[in-house]
Amino acid sequence: MRLRDENKELAIREKALEMIVKEGFDGLSMQKLAKAAGVSPATIYIYFKDRDDLIMQIFETENARMADITLDGFDPEMHFEEGLRIQWMNRARYCLENPERMHFMEQIRYSPFHERLQGASKSTFIHAMRTWAQHAIARGELVPLPMEVYWSVAFAPLYQLVKFHMSRQGLPGSKKFTLDEPIMNQTLELVIKALTP
Repeated sequence: MRLRDENKELAIREKALEMIVKEGFDGLSMQKLAKAAGVSPATIYIYFKDRDDLIMQIFETENARMADITLDGFDPEMHFEEGLRIQWMNRARYCLENPERMHFMEQIRYSPFHERLQGASKSTFIHAMRTWAQHAIARGELVPLPMEVYWSVAFAPLYQLVKFHMSRQGLPGSKKFTLDEPIMNQTLELVIKALTP
């Protein structure tokens, strides 16, 4: 029996994530991954059952990392505006500091893996979000909305700004776009107005 080597496992995960971002899920083969990670194909199977298991484990790790960063300094008992502001700053930090990981999470979202991974969302994260939203509604700080509508209004503007920033371009025909604190605060104020009674 071969022993697990954390450094090798991490190298395999990182190379797999990099390959998926560059070439999509179809571009990830165990042979190519082994070569890129500097290991034998057999070594990959010490850590992962198969290609799908590897992808799902990468997602679970990244999903937990993203949840931890999003919840940094956040308390479900916070008032709505303060809690939303902290989440925006944390989510923006995660995306801007981890563009490749953000892209991977987007790819999962729009792939057949997403449905299979629905239950993998960190339950403490989901619980914190629900508790915070329910308390904000009970205090009259948040308009009652279906969660999909709430999420679209609350966070889609932030993610679109991040995408503009990362591409260094705004809309076609506009000049270079940079997401800075004043733009983020201005957008956040509009979102808060839209969501509060």
